[in-house]
Amino acid sequence: MEWLNYHHLLYFWTVARQGSIAKACKTLNLAQPTISGQLRQLEATLGEKLFTKAGRGLALTEVGQVVYQYADEIFGLGRELQDAIKGRPRGRPRRLLVGISDLVPKMIAYRILQPVLVMAEPVQLICEEGATQQLIAELAEHRLDVVLADEQIPPLARRRAFNHLLGSCGVTVFGAPKLAARYKGSFPACLSGAPFLLPIEGSKLRQSFDQWLDAAGIRPTIVGEFRDSALLKTFGGAGAGFFVAASAIEAEVREHYGVKPIGRIDGVRESFYAISFERRLKHPAVLTLCEAARDTLFSV
Repeated sequence: MEWLNYHHLLYFWTVARQGSIAKACKTLNLAQPTISGQLRQLEATLGEKLFTKAGRGLALTEVGQVVYQYADEIFGLGRELQDAIKGRPRGRPRRLLVGISDLVPKMIAYRILQPVLVMAEPVQLICEEGATQQLIAELAEHRLDVVLADEQIPPLARRRAFNHLLGSCGVTVFGAPKLAARYKGSFPACLSGAPFLLPIEGSKLRQSFDQWLDAAGIRPTIVGEFRDSALLKTFGGAGAGFFVAASAIEAEVREHYGVKPIGRIDGVRESFYAISFERRLKHPAVLTLCEAARDTLFSV
């Protein structure tokens, strides 16, 4: 049997967490040559480089990312063993690391992920928000289990990403009650000249909505453009302008922002995807959120 030296693994894990050998020395109370030498032995045992230089610190290689995840699980189990022996509560929840594209509305993200929190097996949810391509890069490095996005990702140069459709829905136009009272009339003609808050140019929703406006001959007055959909809705709730949001969360938007629906546009669709590097999803929590989204959130 090929044995793994767990002292070496502990030193590696500590350096990865601290970001440098110097900081790890203080944590472990060991000399720098000792840690450096044992890191080299671990790399020799695995036959792979685990770190690269990054400024004054160190960054994990792709293999190092994988080893770190296993080390994190190993030492987590060690802490669990100590807790069990000392009579403390047993069992660690399964972790789900989710990347959420900053273009996915936060209410949609919550509705997609909420079923994970009530699974029979406890799940610790760890969410990171950012640009989609940045999150896909982290997914490729095994730092995320899944990415939630509002559009499909094309095949990547090094490895193919698989898009799992969670569902799609039309959009609803909302407005604060006082604003809506000023623009009465048949929908959507009543929107001509009305103040509007829109997603940033280049977003999938913005492209679809602009096409619908052109086809309908509607010319609203654009008073604001936002990347953050929650901030957009906050301005809308304050009466700064009309806005659109996914019809799947119509009730939540009405209640949270105090706005009323003006009309629904089925011709403008929002679609949402779970992106992974697995053709067949295996993580129980990812399977749960996919099934719930398809069966409940986007079932109508």
